[in-house]
Formats: sequence, C-alpha cells, structure tokens
Amino acid sequence: VLERENFDTLSMEYYDRTHVDEKTGMTVYDYMSMMIRECKEYVENFKNEKESILFTGNTGCGKTFLSNCIARELIRRYYSVVYLTATDMFDILAGSRFNGNDDDEAKDRAAYILDCDLLIIDDLGTELNNTFVSSQLFYCINERLLRKKSTIISTNLSMTMLRDTYSDRISSRIISQYSIIPLYGDDIRTKIV
Repeated sequence: VLERENFDTLSMEYYDRTHVDEKTGMTVYDYMSMMIRECKEYVENFKNEKESILFTGNTGCGKTFLSNCIARELIRRYYSVVYLTATDMFDILAGSRFNGNDDDEAKDRAAYILDCDLLIIDDLGTELNNTFVSSQLFYCINERLLRKKSTIISTNLSMTMLRDTYSDRISSRIISQYSIIPLYGDDIRTKIV
C-alpha cells in the first residue's frame, strides 16, 4: 500500500480548483496543498515534536492516503509505525485482555500499540462501540500521550459525534493534545477511473 500511497504518487488533479469553500475561504485544491505541506513538515519535525493528529472528513477525501504518506516517510527514517483499522486495534486489545494469561503473542501485540513511535488508527467510528471499546480508546490515547508517543487518528466523525460516540474524556484529550485537521472535498475514489 505504501508504494501506491505516498507523497511521490500523490496527485492533486482530483481536487477542485474553482469553487471556494465557505468553511476555509479557499479552493479544495489550495486547502489540500496547504495540508500536504503541513504533513510533510510533520515528518520533518517528527523527532523533536511528538505531535498527534486527528484527520476528520467525509469518505474519500484523503485521510487514509495522507496517513499512509506520513507512515512511509517515517518508516524510511527508521521509526516504528503501526497502522491498524480501529476494528483491528480493538480486536488486538480484547485478545490481550480476554485470552488468558498464557497468550504472550497477544500481549506483545497490545504492548507494541502503546510503544511504537507512531500509531495510526484508521476509520475510528466504524467499529462496534461499547464500554470496553470506549475504555480501551481512552487508555490507548492517554497512555500514548503520557509516553510522549505520536498517534494519527482518521475518522468520518465530527468532533461532536466523536464526543457523543465515546466520551467527554476522550474528546477532551484529543481537542487539547492533537492537531485537528479537517479535510474537505468530494470522494476522490469515485473520480479515479
């Protein structure tokens, strides 16, 4: 995936250059150009900053692609990066909790979620939510912040929906500790032939 989705293969041809979005005061093309520059700066400053990002936006506007671009560049610089869909991450965390004390592999995978240099949680909000999921999300976010480890979360949920789906504690940590980057535009996947 990282050979297909990276800064070198990123194409701006699918972003609208004419319509000015009232939320940003810019065309989607100009706004995304600015966001791409910010993502490249994130990579350049990764060693010193330890910043986390929340990408929000509709389906197909580039959240996962930008996460993959960042992941590839950091892997090339020898950082440890773990990419998981939210569903997969919660499955791993559940496995480490409920498979008994003798499942060292499950515990190691869960520990790596907390210890890697960059954790990417893709499609937060698509998993089946319950109290376990909410408590594990809080634990993961909070623990990584305490360890000064970077996290990128992508979601289709707005900040209000994020708070309503999980908790005030989770949304408070994200609002206060993450750079929130909303992405705009049409579903690019439908434009690619």
